[in-house]
Amino acid sequence: MKLSDFNFDLPDELIAVRPATPRSSARLLVAQGGDIHDAQVSDLVNWLRAGDRLVLNDTRVIPARLSGLRHRDSTQGPVAAKIEATLLEPQADAGVWSALVKPLKKLRMGEEIVFSDDLRATLEEITDGLAYLRFNLSGDDFDAALNTAGAMPLPPYIAAKRVADAQDNIDYQTVWAKNSGAVAAPTASLHFDAELLEALREMGVEFTYVTLHVGAGTFLPVKTDDISEHKMHSEWGQVSAQAAAEIAQTKAVGGRVIPVGTTALRLIETAGQGGAIKPWEGDTDIFITPGFQFNVADALMTNFHLPRSTLMMLVSALMGQETIRTIYSHAINENYRFFSYGDASLLIPARKSDETGRI
Repeated sequence: MKLSDFNFDLPDELIAVRPATPRSSARLLVAQGGDIHDAQVSDLVNWLRAGDRLVLNDTRVIPARLSGLRHRDSTQGPVAAKIEATLLEPQADAGVWSALVKPLKKLRMGEEIVFSDDLRATLEEITDGLAYLRFNLSGDDFDAALNTAGAMPLPPYIAAKRVADAQDNIDYQTVWAKNSGAVAAPTASLHFDAELLEALREMGVEFTYVTLHVGAGTFLPVKTDDISEHKMHSEWGQVSAQAAAEIAQTKAVGGRVIPVGTTALRLIETAGQGGAIKPWEGDTDIFITPGFQFNVADALMTNFHLPRSTLMMLVSALMGQETIRTIYSHAINENYRFFSYGDASLLIPARKSDETGRI
C-alpha cells in the first residue's frame, strides 16, 4: 500500500481551533459499514446499548510547552535569546527529559535555559534531533513548577493558528484525566462530560480505564511512500489486571468493546496480540494498517484524522479503505469539524451489527 492511498483534500476552514461547547454538543457521524447517520455526541445514548463497554484512556496531559531564555556573554556584553521547548518523555535519570527545542542549533552543551524563577534546565545531550534537558527540580517540585511555567502543547495545526491560553488548560484535558504523562490529548475523549457519562451508566453502558501516555510522535508525518517501511513511534501504556478482566468478561458474554480514541484501541490491541486480552505494561509501537486482525475492539469512537497519517491507516483497517473514503467524503460535504478539537465519529464494522441492523 502506498501513502497516497490515504490522502484526501481537506478545506482549511474545517480544521477546528476551539472545541464545541458544551463538550457533548459536538457532532457525531455514526457509521455501520456503508450506512452513515448524522447525530450529536449526546446522542450516544441512542446508539449504544446495555452491556457495551467503553474503554477510556485516563492519561493526563502535562503543560509540556515551555518558553525560556538562554543567557550568554558576547563581545557586546550579556545577551539573552528565546528558547522554545516541548517536553516529550521523562528519562530514567530523575530530572532529565527528552524535548523538541527551537532553535536547537543555537544551544551549547551545558548551557542553561531559564523558564521561570523556579524552573531551569541545562542541555546534556543531543541525539537524533532531540535535546535531553536536565532540570533543577524533580518529582512533585518539578510538577508544581511546570504547571506554573508551562502551556498546553496544542497540536501543530492549531498552534499555527493561535497560541494556547488558559481555556486550553480545561478544553485539552479529559474529565477523567488521572495519570500525568501525555503531551497530546486522547482527543475523542474530550467530547464526554459528566452528564453524558451518567446517562450512559444509567442505560447500562460500562467503563474500563487504561493508560497510554500520548506522545508528540502522534503528529509526525509518514515520510515513506511504501507504508510498510514506516517506523512507528512508541508510547508507554498499561492495561491493568482489572481492566483486562473487565474487557475479557464483556467479550465472553457477547458484549461490544468500544475504545474511545485510537490510543485506547492501539493499547488494547497490543495487550490482545496473543488472541485474548491480558494485563500488559510497556512501550507499544503497534502499527495498524489494512489487513490487521482485530482481537479486542469491536468498534471505535474517534475524531477525524489528518490525511496521509497513521491514524487514517488505522480507521481504514477497521472499516475498509473504500468505506472510510465514503465516510470522510460525507464528513467534508456536511462540514464536520476536523482534528483534535473537531467532531467525532462512531465507527462500527458491518459485521458487528445485530440481526436488526441496529448498531
